[in-house]
Amino acid sequence: MKSLLITSAVFFGTCFVYILIMLSATEGYFTYILDDAYIHLAIAKNFAVHGIWGITEYSFSSSSSSPVFTLILSVLIFIFGNHALIPLIFNIAATVLLIILLNKYYSLYFSKTILIIAASLFTLFFAVLHVQIVSGMEHVLQVSVIAANIYFFYQWRVYRTRYSLYCLYGTILLLGLIRFESMFYFVSLAFVFLLVRKFKHAALILLLGFTPIFLFGYFNYPESGYFFPNSVVVKGTLLDFSGNVVMQVFDLVIKKLILNISFYKIGLFPLLISFILLYKDYKKEGDFRKVIESNFLIVVWSLTLIQHCLFSEIKGVFRYEAYLLCAFAMVLIPRLKSFFVHPLSAFKTEKITGVFIIVNVILLLYKFGYAHVVITNGSSNIYEQQIQSAGFLKEYYNTEHVVANDIGAICYFTDIHLLDFMGLGSNEMVRFRIGGKKLDQEFEDFLLQYTIKNKYKLAIAYEEWLDGHTPKNWKKVAYLEVKGRNVVLAEKHLFIYSIDPDIHESLKQNVKNFKWNKNVQVTIME
Repeated sequence: MKSLLITSAVFFGTCFVYILIMLSATEGYFTYILDDAYIHLAIAKNFAVHGIWGITEYSFSSSSSSPVFTLILSVLIFIFGNHALIPLIFNIAATVLLIILLNKYYSLYFSKTILIIAASLFTLFFAVLHVQIVSGMEHVLQVSVIAANIYFFYQWRVYRTRYSLYCLYGTILLLGLIRFESMFYFVSLAFVFLLVRKFKHAALILLLGFTPIFLFGYFNYPESGYFFPNSVVVKGTLLDFSGNVVMQVFDLVIKKLILNISFYKIGLFPLLISFILLYKDYKKEGDFRKVIESNFLIVVWSLTLIQHCLFSEIKGVFRYEAYLLCAFAMVLIPRLKSFFVHPLSAFKTEKITGVFIIVNVILLLYKFGYAHVVITNGSSNIYEQQIQSAGFLKEYYNTEHVVANDIGAICYFTDIHLLDFMGLGSNEMVRFRIGGKKLDQEFEDFLLQYTIKNKYKLAIAYEEWLDGHTPKNWKKVAYLEVKGRNVVLAEKHLFIYSIDPDIHESLKQNVKNFKWNKNVQVTIME
């Protein structure tokens, strides 16, 4: 209990200080550090209030990257009402459960309270979980379920109880729809079960992991035309099997691993430590199967990391890889117990491993410093661009047809009809964005004709994201630029365009009349 209380006090004390800093930069209005949080909120609100799974209340849109998380928010909104703080409160509650799990897990390996606290805090900060809490996204839930999965896996391997096995399978059922990257984990887990000839477990893992995903695709495909959510379709790495697959894989390895600086920050040194542990055990045992069995989860998570790096993203505020970092901490710390209990002698006898541990600690400090910058600047960035844009639309164009690219806050706080030319919130645009396609004249022609036909009034957009294909009938009305340091915004500036020529002058006047935040520099285009 003492370790639990101290761990909670240190971690949540850190979070509380950062929340106060955030509030001081946003006129006392709590703002998530990512606009994506408001995408979840918008869909959850529309599903709870209007029964529509969509970024707006008017039509279905597969915009949520985490159906389970969005559904949980929707249930909470249905019960408690539409409050923007619900994701924050939920993330804090999920973190409480995570800290309980970590303390129970590490108490299996350490007898001293101080070591349990150190291992728990290292795991929390190694996964940069304080950033994930204030991001308002699903990553805290994902990390918590992964931690439960590892804990119950340990319980099952040691005690062979049905309860722990059922809990293990239960977490597998949830993970796929919390984040679709969990497929990498299912595949790795099943593969390692196959290596140790546990065919039944391998088959069950694949069945339980992929069944919810296939069910989602079954319902999603008729509505959107795609099996996965729009965000996965647009941002995911695709292999073209009509081309040279070997060269594509080679290019992926070069681009996503060798030349990706984020890989060196995130995954290289946990992988190196894992390889050293495997090599030492192999030299000692000489039996491949025994080595795999004794390092089961280390092998699983090493394979998961490699797949994640190749086919997903490792960038941003460490959110996509938070689950990997938590998992590596949980599976490696017990094997590195000597470095916690007798650090001096352990560093003397295992120098190479010790060096890699020191590098990981340095990277933890780096991530903590970067997280500080993200939290202290990210909230104000979103408040001054997305929240201000939403306030402007709410006041003057609350139910109008609007084109945009950052869609979370403007859809959550208003009742606009949306066309998202990035494709996340509008199925019509996915085909132009799938697999990172380069925009062309067909995109521009479609955007021009579609907005005229459907009577769109204005656009709020990054000009750069139109890639030189801004429709000719869009007229610039105003240029908005956020002052100060930009950390989370794609661009510090955006344009407001009139699409309907009849509102050009009134739109210009409304921009002049709106009370923008003092850190938003507004330039009217004459």
